[in-house]
Amino acid sequence: MIYNRADWLAAKRRRVLLFGMSGLGKTYLASMLRAGGAGAGGGGWFHYSVDYRIGTRYMGEHIADNFKREAMKVPFLRELLMSDSVYIASNITFDNLAPLSTYLGKPGDPDKGGLAFGEYQRRQDQHREAEKAALRDTRPFIERAGAIYDLPHFVCDSGGSICEVVDPDDPADPILTRLSEDLLMVWIEGSDAHTDELVRRFDRAPKPMYYQPGFLARMWEGYRAERGLSEAQVDPDDFVRWTYRQALDHRQPRYAAMARNWGVSVRAEDVALVRDEKDFTSLIAAALPA
Repeated sequence: MIYNRADWLAAKRRRVLLFGMSGLGKTYLASMLRAGGAGAGGGGWFHYSVDYRIGTRYMGEHIADNFKREAMKVPFLRELLMSDSVYIASNITFDNLAPLSTYLGKPGDPDKGGLAFGEYQRRQDQHREAEKAALRDTRPFIERAGAIYDLPHFVCDSGGSICEVVDPDDPADPILTRLSEDLLMVWIEGSDAHTDELVRRFDRAPKPMYYQPGFLARMWEGYRAERGLSEAQVDPDDFVRWTYRQALDHRQPRYAAMARNWGVSVRAEDVALVRDEKDFTSLIAAALPA
């Protein structure tokens, strides 16, 4: 780790990467730190969102092309597109990643908005490579934050699937090695109650997400075998609901290994109490070895 407790408290430039399940406070903390500005007490945080980087730099063209394919099905829009009379682009933001998740999609019955499983796998593969590239981009963004914006502190808001694209038990994992050289890796650890609430929230509004290929294959075969369905008969929302809790259980030990081997952990209930940079600094200091 790049800090012990004393180093962290005395640091003029603090750099952290937040990881864990989506919905437990990564973006809340990063946005809070960014909004704090360069006021009294140090301030000045650069917020690097991995998902935003994926959706703009690495999958932006895929997302826009998907919009265009749908627009071409509408005669009125087709004519305008063919004559370059309209421009279609993604309006992705830190707080609205819907264009990226919509492109990822869900597998199953096309009449219910599902993708053919082969196409779904192709998009999953694109996301995996994009996420790896976006994580590798963290270092140059740390340099840009200081050189261009003169911001001393840096927070990387990683996606929930970071644990799926690295090997946390491999001491030579290239992405984790590079990240841990530049930032303090901080796991926001949820309780069983948090997991239950995330599942309830997901059931109300099931969203696309990235899965590790081997895990996805097991879930797809297991779901279809249990329901007795062909690929085209799968209800996309039912499949992702069925898979979600198992995906969280799959990720939990991988997050734990990342914290154990590469960083520290903080509790989600403590994150919820953080209101400013001072609270955040104290929270991380308590998690670090003396």
